[in-house]
Amino acid sequence: MNQSVLDLPVKIFADGADLQGIADLCRQPYVKGLTTNPTLMRKLGLTDYETFARAVLKEVKSKPISFEVFSDDFSEMRRQALKIHDWQDNVYVKIPITNTTGDSSVPLIEQLAREGVKLNITALLTPRQVESVAAVLDPGVPAIVSVFAGRIADTGVDPLPIMKQSLEILRGLPKTELLWASVREVLNVFQAAACHCHIVTVPHDILRKLLALGGKDLNELSLDTVRMFHQDALAAGFRL
Repeated sequence: MNQSVLDLPVKIFADGADLQGIADLCRQPYVKGLTTNPTLMRKLGLTDYETFARAVLKEVKSKPISFEVFSDDFSEMRRQALKIHDWQDNVYVKIPITNTTGDSSVPLIEQLAREGVKLNITALLTPRQVESVAAVLDPGVPAIVSVFAGRIADTGVDPLPIMKQSLEILRGLPKTELLWASVREVLNVFQAAACHCHIVTVPHDILRKLLALGGKDLNELSLDTVRMFHQDALAAGFRL
């Protein structure tokens, strides 16, 4: 691994739902926390949420880890949030910024923050959403605000100004951290560090690429690429 990756001024959180991968990555010193979500769980065929979560928590005992509520009803969201909160001290509860009809989760976020629940507010894409959350978080309770920079970029909008503005909005909340979410490529990790995000959450496959290629000399990578083409042509038995 290139030392420049270890020296990046951003916390790397591993994002995934593969139990063995979570266990292995949790043991790595460069991984400072972990996240997952219902979509990642479903892709791996998981159907028992709590059984999976408790298996994860046997492996992740101290580093922060986020589990998301999945109800669309705010009273049920609250019940789930309090249950998840009680699982272990290192757990953050993910609350989406709205439900599926666009109703704001801010009143629930305010209520849970006042009760001392560590929250990870997720699926934010606009500074206005960040402002609404910042207005109700408790300065004394740890929280994470996850802005989906990758999804912003998917629309053709540069996420960097939005991330920098979000940092300014959260500046008065000393225990709240801004998370660069929906990483698409290794470059995004370096972008998150350059704009002073506190956390970047990295899918397991991109994390492997980051460790293999992050900060690698471009001339060396060019030579590796030429060798790859040559070796594959030989292995294929090409003739002209």
